[in-house]
Amino acid sequence: MPDAASPLTAPTPAPALPRGKMCTDCGLSRMKLAAECGRACQFTTPDFPKLESQVHGAPRDKADEDARFFGPHIAMHRATMRTPKPGAQWTGITTSLAAKLLETGAVDAVLTLAPAEDDIFRPVPVIITDPADMARVRGMRMGYAPLLSLLDPAAEAGHKRLAIIGIPCQVHALRNIEAQLGLERLYVIGTPCSDNTTTENFHDFLALLTDKPETVTYLEFRADYRVEVRFEDAKTKLIPFLALPISDLPDDFFPLTCRTCTDYTNALADITVGYMAGEGEQWLIVRNARGQEMLSALGNEIRLAPVRSSGKRAAAVKGFAENTARAAGGLPLRRMPDWVRPIVSFLQPRIGPKGREFAKARLEMKAVETILHLRRAAPARMKHMIPDHVWALAAPYGLRPEHDERKTPPKAP
Repeated sequence: MPDAASPLTAPTPAPALPRGKMCTDCGLSRMKLAAECGRACQFTTPDFPKLESQVHGAPRDKADEDARFFGPHIAMHRATMRTPKPGAQWTGITTSLAAKLLETGAVDAVLTLAPAEDDIFRPVPVIITDPADMARVRGMRMGYAPLLSLLDPAAEAGHKRLAIIGIPCQVHALRNIEAQLGLERLYVIGTPCSDNTTTENFHDFLALLTDKPETVTYLEFRADYRVEVRFEDAKTKLIPFLALPISDLPDDFFPLTCRTCTDYTNALADITVGYMAGEGEQWLIVRNARGQEMLSALGNEIRLAPVRSSGKRAAAVKGFAENTARAAGGLPLRRMPDWVRPIVSFLQPRIGPKGREFAKARLEMKAVETILHLRRAAPARMKHMIPDHVWALAAPYGLRPEHDERKTPPKAP
């Protein structure tokens, strides 16, 4: 790793334009192309079939169940780096992909997020040109960061071949302005995202999990229905999902944008690196030839295995839908009796959905959440914001478009 004092390129973002409540500050409003916000934003009028065709050559195949859930792809894997990278959130796949692009000269620079000097969880947009510096951006960040604002200074520095590591709302806006950037080559490494919040809110959440939140160095939601928390002294704490104090969080802890995200799996990335179907390893969704090129470049450094599936998701999603309907309607949530929680927490990792089935459960939950929260808080946005594939995921749970909640398809000529 380079000397800790050597600076990363972190240009000061331009001021943002006035933003409404449905904005995650992806950075576009801080660019010279700020006027494109209304067209490019995921939370205005997304056109996934058009963008999927633009990026991958064709939209998701509705006849393919995996494609309906996870978006266009040519392969999926469970994966882990054979030699885990120090400081990585998992084993360092995301940063290894980007570092390899720099090492081979495939790109001039990588746009990503680094930890702030005074807060390891606060994201700061940075431009990286030295592959060794990718070690300094490992780990999770929590909060909003105008990543796309780096596109202007990257262009001014003469970088024509870029890699970007981004979350879905950032990638969606990027794909809508990609043709205007004048790039020779663009690689997009996507990470799934949902339920983001401010860094300040995240610290409040940590304070509910431990009496020493300032010593937390790592937090991860795992596919075994537990959250892993690591501390400065190398101790680890595992907390069952059902024991999390989610019901103690304020109503506005998660913004409406994140509760109504329609692209959890980052379908417009070239490769998605997540965890949901990984069963303790990471889950790779290779979406196109650029994604496969990035993965192949790692060679024997990465170990791949088939994605598996077990368990049944329907009951879990149905229960989530019922609770979300009550919450979205302003009614009190039904709290599980304390004596039941340990029993369910014991059973979940043993008989609950795993692998593909776990990932599908989470996506159906997000579809349900999107519809119910928009129906309550912003009904006029529904026919523009909710794509057909989200309605399809929610349909088995009785959620179908009501009057004026869905665009009328154009009549055939």
